[in-house]
Amino acid sequence: MASLSGIHVPLVTPFTADGAVAVDALGELAHAVLADGAAGVVALGTTAEAAALDDEERRLVVDVCARVCRDHDAVLTVGVGGGDTRAVEAALAELARCPAVGYALVPVPSFTRPSVAGVVAHFARLARTSPVPLVVYHVPYRTGRPLDAADLRALAAIPGVAGMKYAAGGVDEPIVDLLADPPSGFAVLAGDDVFLSALLALGAAGGILASAHLATSRFGALADAWRAGDPGTARGLGSGLARLSAALFAEPNPAVLKGVLYAQGRIPTADVRLPLLPAGPGSVAAAVARLTER
Repeated sequence: MASLSGIHVPLVTPFTADGAVAVDALGELAHAVLADGAAGVVALGTTAEAAALDDEERRLVVDVCARVCRDHDAVLTVGVGGGDTRAVEAALAELARCPAVGYALVPVPSFTRPSVAGVVAHFARLARTSPVPLVVYHVPYRTGRPLDAADLRALAAIPGVAGMKYAAGGVDEPIVDLLADPPSGFAVLAGDDVFLSALLALGAAGGILASAHLATSRFGALADAWRAGDPGTARGLGSGLARLSAALFAEPNPAVLKGVLYAQGRIPTADVRLPLLPAGPGSVAAAVARLTER
């Protein structure tokens, strides 16, 4: 099983001027972040605007990312989500067509707001049939379902659940408890870019971070510094990268990020699909300015 440690980049889906997926630009983004030290990429995450892609586009994105990950011997994780367990189960089964996929990133069901027992049962059923190990995506400010430390440990105990993307909007009591005595063989990955350094300091294995499209090597160096027990280097890197991340999330993700990538000439347009809107020029300029800071 490929390692979940290190920095994983949830790739944007770039679009051409006529609204199609910009296949070449997507491949180049994947190549660039992996060449700069990312351990893997995530296809069809929130940053990819996966909910706004049709089935053919989703398959295309996965195929492009799979090809690049094979070239780099890198980890490919694919986002698969929904509020209906049977539908998610069917979507996971489709991943068997692509052997390069290492993990599936599956959010806690949203909107239906199942009980904690329902959440555990949901992941237990998915894990029994999924062709790849699961990474639970815990993002309660989107799903409406908070989980305490005991709940997190119950999910970690499910065979076939390999880790968790933790995005609770800060460093809260459940994650402090979980990382104080982490379950064996279970990788906790930071999911809120601004709090990456804090979670790494507590023992997180890495992060799934949209901001790491930019300054990828610095994000990797931050993870390496905490792993090596070098807090001085880590704090210096972490503060600058947190400011960059805050600027990139000044408007709904991935609008600002796409604006910066377009300004750099790395994607053909800064377009996002409704209901998202393109970022304002001030937000993009502020993020570009943060890139030059240390």
